[in-house]
Order: sequence, then C-alpha cells, then structure tokens
Amino acid sequence: MSQPTTPTPGSSRPVTDDGVGSAWAGGGTLFAGFLLLVDGVLGVIKGVAGIATNDVYAAVNDYVFKFNVTAWGWIHLVLGVVLIFVGWGILKGATWARAVGIALVSLNLIANFMWLPYTPIWAIVTIAIDVFIIWALCTDRSEPAV
Repeated sequence: MSQPTTPTPGSSRPVTDDGVGSAWAGGGTLFAGFLLLVDGVLGVIKGVAGIATNDVYAAVNDYVFKFNVTAWGWIHLVLGVVLIFVGWGILKGATWARAVGIALVSLNLIANFMWLPYTPIWAIVTIAIDVFIIWALCTDRSEPAV
C-alpha cells in the first residue's frame, strides 16, 4: 500500500506513489456518472414535455435566445438521450466517456443557461449539477478501464 505524497503544483488532491488518484476523486467520478444518467433522464422528460404541448412552459416574450418550445423540447430530448449513454459509459469505465462527458455536459450547461427564462430555478439547479460533473470528470486522474 502506497502512501500519498504531497500534491504537485496545480493539483487539487494528493496522488499516491503508484500514480493512481485518491478515492475521493474516483468516487466523484462515479457520482458524476450517476448524475449524468439522472440529468439525461430529466432532459428527456423536459424534452418530451416541450414537444408534446407548448402550454407546459411559459413563453417569454423578449429574450435574446427565443426559440419555439417545441424546438427546445427536441434540443433537451437529444441532449438527454446522449447524456444517458455517456453516463452509462462513465459508470462502465469507458475511456472515451470522460472527454465526451465534459464536452456534452458543457453543451447541456449552455443549453440550460439559454433555457433560464422558461424554468429559472430548475435551470439553475441543472447548471450547478453540470458544473459539479465537469469538475469531477476533470479532476479524477485515475486510469479508466479499457
């Protein structure tokens, strides 16, 4: 069993002598995978609700990022389905899932920022979840399973 060494400059956690990151970051990555699954399912639900009827969400009159609610529904539906697959990949330890997860969660964060006028509180909650997911996927330096 190796002892943790002092962190290298710019790192946020100690790295053990064998180069594997701490259990905290690994647990954060596992939690990020679950959050990606949940975020994807909620995106699918938001998308289906937006596609089904335009009366579910209140339309905002003068907003820069004004789209039809049905268009927002399709955006959330597609992002949600893809986030579910990426979350599953992270839970399985796929190498590609971290980088794809960071990119797609960044897109989801931007989409939810633009979605703020329709559901402001839920969009802010989703943005906070997305920021945590990005942090967790960026800070874990352990080797993913191949």
